[in-house]
Amino acid sequence: MKKFLRWFSGRRIVIGIPYLWLLLVFLVPFLIVLRISVADVQSAADPFGSLLSYTDGIATLTIKLANYLFIVQDSLYALTYLNSLQYAAATTLLCLLIGYPFAYFMARARPTLRTTLLMLVMLPFWTSFLLRIYAWKGILASNGLLNNLLLWFGAIDAPLTLLHTPFSLVIGMVYAYLPFMILPLYATLVKMDLRFLEAAADLGSTPWNTFWLVTVPLSKSGIIAGSMLVFIPCVGEFVIPELLGGPETLMIGRVLWDEFFSNNDWPMASAVTVIMILLILLPMAIFNKYQNKQHGDGT
Repeated sequence: MKKFLRWFSGRRIVIGIPYLWLLLVFLVPFLIVLRISVADVQSAADPFGSLLSYTDGIATLTIKLANYLFIVQDSLYALTYLNSLQYAAATTLLCLLIGYPFAYFMARARPTLRTTLLMLVMLPFWTSFLLRIYAWKGILASNGLLNNLLLWFGAIDAPLTLLHTPFSLVIGMVYAYLPFMILPLYATLVKMDLRFLEAAADLGSTPWNTFWLVTVPLSKSGIIAGSMLVFIPCVGEFVIPELLGGPETLMIGRVLWDEFFSNNDWPMASAVTVIMILLILLPMAIFNKYQNKQHGDGT
């Protein structure tokens, strides 16, 4: 009895609850989607159905890989995966270029001002995501705010086509995911030991060299965490490409929607989902490897 109670120690319970939660909300649904992806259309409607059948003493395991082969052979899927990765990478890079200076300014601001700046970063979350994206439709439309301002200033002679273009798609995703880049960067920069900067200055380093050789390496964990928080959801983004994108900005989220709800082909949609998850797990594995290496080095 004591051994049994020792096994259910507080430490094991605290660690086990998050693992159980991840098991329920990620692993089990993923296994269901994986099962659907290797099933035929008739049996896919039952996500808990078995691929193993038993007839006349013979057990038969039926796995259909045609969906995965079709995805590999069809250029449309390769193009949408490539588009998703490209737009996600562009969004991540722009968020980093915009978010790093802002996070650096927040970390170096007076402590009394940091709370206000932090609230301004989180303020968009107080408004509905859909409303914020619809607002950009009004800003970028042919008769929208931006075109009217440019016409009023005489910068253009006719309205520009800004909506339903790659430009509007990237602008919308950068706007939506910029706080996810700023917050991890700020959390890293605000804890930085300023004595390193003072030591670099004492050794004759210029502010620019100090920034690249000291500040950026010390904030590498925040850069990687922010990049992952932006890149991963951008790959599977559906709402922003649907509202702001156009025919040339087809992303994998739209393909998933069409396969699930327009074509009603659950196995194909599940196969697309599995490949997308594997593409997302790759940068996550790189991030975890870097984090483990950092902890192993004691940094």
